[in-house]
Amino acid sequence: METNELQNIWKNIDAEIKSKTVEELNQLLTAKTRKTINKFLFIIGLDLIACVGLIVFLIITTLNRQGDSIYQIINFILCAITLISLIASLYSWNKLHNNKFNLPLKDWLEQRIKLLSKWLLGKYSKAYIVFMPILVALIMLSIHVYYEHKPFTEVMKNEESIYGLIVGFIIGLFVAFYAVNKIRKYQLKNLEFLKELYSRL
Repeated sequence: METNELQNIWKNIDAEIKSKTVEELNQLLTAKTRKTINKFLFIIGLDLIACVGLIVFLIITTLNRQGDSIYQIINFILCAITLISLIASLYSWNKLHNNKFNLPLKDWLEQRIKLLSKWLLGKYSKAYIVFMPILVALIMLSIHVYYEHKPFTEVMKNEESIYGLIVGFIIGLFVAFYAVNKIRKYQLKNLEFLKELYSRL
């Protein structure tokens, strides 16, 4: 964790705190908390958009390839995985965004810290390492076969297409893992900030 960065953030907050009344202090901490939570919601929102976009693409391409049963099966599997991801993202959005106005700020924040800690550091937090290669492979197959304008079996018989798929898979997997790791680091930094905030309430 970038301790120096967190310390600098807290220096700025501490400077603001000194000149605040209790009421103003509560409002300041509430604003800081919600601003940080909104960073998590923004990432979930991007995930929702990506899921919907992929599902639309899969539906359109499947309808355009009604005679290619293998291609349709691949798209169906990918669509099912994406739909599960979409439902999970909607659930996460709802849990994180849900406002219980009768709760004190400290209790409200504690709930979100537990929730985020479970997602980012819990038992299944590294499950993406297993699912990412499968997802990337299916997406590469779906896109590549569709834009080849040939049936799935014909594309798989073409040596050039196979090499293209392998190279595309390697590059796609590298980009996907890089992006996920950057997002995780950003989320963990924000989680650490929320924990710091909670310890000061």
